[in-house]
Parts: sequence; C-alpha cells; structure tokens
Amino acid sequence: MPMDKETLKTHLQSTVRWLAILIIRKYQPGIIAVTGSAGKTSTKNALYTVLKDSRRVRATSANFNNALGVPLTILGDWKEIKGNFFWVKVILISVLRLIFPLPYPEVLVLEYGIDRPGDMKYLLDIAKPQIAVITAIGEIPVHVEFFSGPEALAREKSKLVESLPAGGFSVLNYDDEIVLGMGERTRSRAVTFGFKEGAEMRISNFEQRMEGLRPSGISFKLNYGGNCVPVRLDNCFGKVQASAAAAAACVGLLFGMNLVKIVGALGNYETPPGRGRILDGVKKTFIIDDSYNASPLSMSAALDTLHELKAKRKIAVLGDMLEIGEYTTEAHEHIGELVPKRADLLVTIGSRAKFIADSAIKKGMPKKNVRSFDTADEAKLPVQELLRQGDLVLVKASHSIGLEKIVEEIKTV
Repeated sequence: MPMDKETLKTHLQSTVRWLAILIIRKYQPGIIAVTGSAGKTSTKNALYTVLKDSRRVRATSANFNNALGVPLTILGDWKEIKGNFFWVKVILISVLRLIFPLPYPEVLVLEYGIDRPGDMKYLLDIAKPQIAVITAIGEIPVHVEFFSGPEALAREKSKLVESLPAGGFSVLNYDDEIVLGMGERTRSRAVTFGFKEGAEMRISNFEQRMEGLRPSGISFKLNYGGNCVPVRLDNCFGKVQASAAAAAACVGLLFGMNLVKIVGALGNYETPPGRGRILDGVKKTFIIDDSYNASPLSMSAALDTLHELKAKRKIAVLGDMLEIGEYTTEAHEHIGELVPKRADLLVTIGSRAKFIADSAIKKGMPKKNVRSFDTADEAKLPVQELLRQGDLVLVKASHSIGLEKIVEEIKTV
C-alpha cells in the first residue's frame, strides 16, 4: 500500500537527518550557526563572503534552515529542491560520500530557523556548532505564534549558545538586550558587535549613500581593539546590513584574519535578493526590494531606511507580517504609527496590513494618501499607476504575501 505524503515526508526527514549526522561525524567540519528573528540570511551571506577565499566553505542556500533544509545543506551544495528524483539523488550521493573519502567543506555556515518548541534541539542533535551568531530578536519576534510569548521563543533560540563548548564562541548583537543577555547562558566566550558604545566590534559613522537621487549603498566604520577601518557596501541599505558585516567581521577575526583583510573581503558582499536591494523602477523611480520576508523588527528598520534616504516622494508598500500570533494586531498598528513620519504615501496588502493603514490614518496620514488591497495581484497595477519620476518605493511583507509580484510589475526589465 503506497505511503501518504505525510508518512513519506516523515521517513524522508528521518533519512536525511541520519545521513547528515553521519556526514558530520566522518568529515568533522567546523560549524557556524546563525539564528535570530531578523538578519539571519544577510549575516550568513556576509560570513560566507568573508571566509570563502581562505577556507572551503559551504553556506545554507535559499531558505534551507529547517528540519529538512539544514541536513540538506550538510549533505551537499544543493540550491533548490527540484525534479522527481531529487531526493533519490541526494541520498545516493550522500551514501557514496560516506563510503568514499570525497572532497568536503572545512566550514559549514548554517541558518537555524525556529518555528516551534523543540526545533532548536532537533537541529542541534544533527549539528552542534563551535561558533554561534545571534542577530536580533526584538520585542515581538517573528515565529512567536507557536510559543507562549517572546520570552519563550528567546529561550528556545538561547539553546544554541547553551550548546556551545567551553572553547567555542558566541557572537552576540550588543544592541539587542535579549541577545546580549544570552551571554550569561553559555560556557563559550562571548564576542559582541553593534552600534552602541561597549560593543567589541563597534559600528560608527553609518551613512546611507546617494548618487544624485539614486541610493547607492551604505558606508560605515568598524572599530575593534583600537583599530578603525572604513567599509563601503554597494547596492544594499539599512543598519541591518552593517550589523551583518560586523558579525561576519567578528567571525573573521576568530579565524585569524585581520580587520583590513576582512573589510577587503566584505567589498564583494551582495545582499540577498528581496532583502534590501535597490532596483531601478519604471518612470525613473527607485525600489527598495525588501519583499522576501518581514517581522516587526525588520519592518521598523526598513521604514527607518526609507526615512533616511532622499527622494521626491517616498512610498511604503507594506503587506501582512505572519507568524506572530496574538501580537498580530498590536504589531501592525505599531508599524502604522511609524509610517506618517517616514513615507508620503502608503499602500497595504492583506487583511492584517489594514491595521497598518488604519493606524497610519489615526496618526495623521491623510486618508487620500492611503490605499489598501487584499492581494498583491490586485495591487500591482494601481501601484505602478501611482508612481512618478523620482519616487522611492519600499516593498516589504512576509514571503507568502507575494509582494515580489509588485516588484516585478514596477521594476525596469
């Protein structure tokens, strides 16, 4: 009798889990784990960029950060799950790798995504890191839906630093009180990064760069141990990207690199698609494409970026933030309160995002400057019609809201 889909998935998950455990035991790579409620993927990419020229490194692809994705990254450099025989190929190649001594990375950079209680333990049973990087948690973190509250989610994520050996390192965001407090829950040596005075790897002189009306990137300085090195990152925006670079710089130092070499490597950093990239839009407009995902923390940071950049008009296209459970109304209303001082026009997509629209109007945004739609498909043409030359458009929402459709509609080919 053929297995149903859920049974097949369970067997598959168990198979790749054990294969990943065996691969780790055989090849014993160094493991760097990245977790947090915002900035994980940018930090992972920055880590890969810093280390790839001096080590054989493999980093998590796409959103491979869960019970299937983490072992899949351990088993091979797979970019996407594709084709009818994909998993057969993965299993066969993994078995061959266990039988024969084939080339394997020295270092794995893995994202540990947490949705429910027990998820962190599951991933740690597969691969325990020597270095853990915690990006940011925030007051209302994404994925809090299946936890009793933000504190419970933070405790789940803190299991990562608790698992580190005494000779390991925890790289912690000094600007996030919850993350910083995790330093008390680990035997490892804590290294901190952030904007505030007191961070070991401190970011200073942060600036959003412009070329005329076109945003061009960010610049800042990294200060460590009495040394100060300027950094310039092109085609990416927001303090989140500077924090990702600072976290990667901390790890680079742990691998014996000097700060000048680290900054040189960061010159090749590219922000992931849909996570703060600048795109040219129709009618000579500019788009901040942050459409891949959203949390209350990252949504607030994106609006701050919109506020700091110069433009004739600023348009916020914001969709639902998902997986925040009982905090949904409160979180969306708070974002709405921020909008009037950061954008001239507001477009919302989704039933939850209507709380953003209502809150923005209550805080003084003219009702005629606010439009709401149920879906991205409904919104994409009206958004295009709204644009004028010189506009700067922020597009951001949780991934399943599909705001990449709006980006495709309003960007130049």
